[in-house]
Amino acid sequence: MVKKIPMRSDVALENTWDVHTIFESDAKWEQVFEVLKTEIPRLQKQEGVLLEQSGNLVDALRTRDELFQKLSQLYVYASLQQDTDTTNTLYQGMSTRAVGLYSQAAANFAYFNTEIMAADENIVRAFFKEEPLLTVYQHEMDELLKARAHILSDKEEVMLARSSEIFMQASKTFSVLNNADLTFPEIMDEKGEQIQVSHGLYGKLLESPVRKVRKDAFKAVYGTYKGLIHTFGTTLSGSIKKDNFTAEMRGYASARAKAMFANNIPESVYDALVEAINDRLPLLHRYIALRKKTLKLAEIRMYDLYVPIVEKVEMAFTFEEAQQIILEGLGVLGEDYQNILKEAFAKRWIDHVENQGKRSGAYSSGTYGTNPFILMNWQDTLDNVYTLAHELGHSVHSYYTRANQPFVYGDYSIFLAEVASTTNENLLTDYLLKKFQDKAIRAYVINHYLDGVKGTIFRQTQFAEFEQQMHEADQSGKALTSDFLSTAYLELNKKYYGNDMVYDEEIAFEWARIPHFYSNFYVYQYATGFSAAAALSAKILREGEQAIQAYTGFLKAGSSEYPIDVLKKAGVDMTNNRATIDALAIFEQRLVELEALLDVV
Repeated sequence: MVKKIPMRSDVALENTWDVHTIFESDAKWEQVFEVLKTEIPRLQKQEGVLLEQSGNLVDALRTRDELFQKLSQLYVYASLQQDTDTTNTLYQGMSTRAVGLYSQAAANFAYFNTEIMAADENIVRAFFKEEPLLTVYQHEMDELLKARAHILSDKEEVMLARSSEIFMQASKTFSVLNNADLTFPEIMDEKGEQIQVSHGLYGKLLESPVRKVRKDAFKAVYGTYKGLIHTFGTTLSGSIKKDNFTAEMRGYASARAKAMFANNIPESVYDALVEAINDRLPLLHRYIALRKKTLKLAEIRMYDLYVPIVEKVEMAFTFEEAQQIILEGLGVLGEDYQNILKEAFAKRWIDHVENQGKRSGAYSSGTYGTNPFILMNWQDTLDNVYTLAHELGHSVHSYYTRANQPFVYGDYSIFLAEVASTTNENLLTDYLLKKFQDKAIRAYVINHYLDGVKGTIFRQTQFAEFEQQMHEADQSGKALTSDFLSTAYLELNKKYYGNDMVYDEEIAFEWARIPHFYSNFYVYQYATGFSAAAALSAKILREGEQAIQAYTGFLKAGSSEYPIDVLKKAGVDMTNNRATIDALAIFEQRLVELEALLDVV
């Protein structure tokens, strides 16, 4: 009998997130949408007179905050509904309409930046000195004035704002193709039952102790991508061209320079990360060799990278069991943090059951004025326990930020986005290693930790190298064909995973499956975030209450300061790659311990 994935309508209510805390119904969403359509012109009220008096500046900023908060809630509601069933055309339409209205609002407010940029900076600064109501916007204004060289004319800014929907088409096409239209074939699992491969099930299948299951799942997934590889090549090429075009339009040397400028991150941070990882690739090669030997494989292949290498250890967790483990594992962060976790579990922040048409993967969402929302496709694995802890890190970070910052700073920068989530993972690992003294279980947990470093520091830096290479190739006029993309991706795999690995042709197509390549220079921050998290979790475990208070301050800061400065106040300096080097030193220590536990020298 084939195990079927349930329809959305068959999922129990208590296993879904409660989007009606945003809008009580679709009808209420429609009502607010119509009201906002009539209010959008308010954004233009101060156009041409913005800097005649400080009160005009206050009015413009407050109107923007009020309307964009409501617009964000419109979009989040529609996108959450769409992601639980990507085949539902109603919510596809609502999401598209919300994006359209947001783009219209952005276009109506485009004059703000150009008028500030065209003004005498001394006049702008004088307003901030004389008007207390502007104090809250000081950091935002500092950022804006710093970007003076990259603000365009009013006409050009309006054109770019109105083009934002067009620029999203490559990403949207990938998302629909990947989540709604892509169908993987059925394979036989280790029990001899036919099952349909899905995005959510694929990770679990790669952990199967039966190698044929792993191989068949790998071939099923990447064989499917191969069949559409030219289409995926076109969507990724379009996204990269968009990145380079908008960077050039705004006078940046590259798309990477534009992406990092926004967070005041020196490009040297990116290069130092890649350099540190490349210097320590022998550690990854050593781990690959350990896997090969422990699994008793004549040859190791890419589909052998995720199966636990410790035999006879059953670590399966229901969603309810995972909640209890996370509460215990993150208890070190204190009572206030615990209470937020309990609220997340009790008040349906989490939509965890996989259903047909549901978006793959996992994420934390929400916006200012809503609670966080977590999407998952739950499988009873240790990896999913870690994923839940990870997404809760995002959600609690968002919760603290929105509770302690005004709307203008009510989100955190991408550079900080993975720090809280990975800190949770590190604390969970420490808890599990203290909880279990059995050698096999300890080896299993350490194996999982090493896989986490492999997937977060090594793999995401590999992605970062690929992203940089492809953007540079496009800048130089190289055609980003599917063949070019696949060849470059295969060569990077060979460098990262070394000579012990045997490379099936399908791994060359993996780039087509990675959604983060549609988020301009995002992935490197997983690696830097892991490094910062390693430093923060070590401080929390070593120093206790003092470090917890500093860490909570980090969670509350939002975007009220530059991310480098926020981390410095928490006790981590990311202007150099010391944290990355230290994180890989821990990787090596635990690799040595695992080798000893497995009697492999």
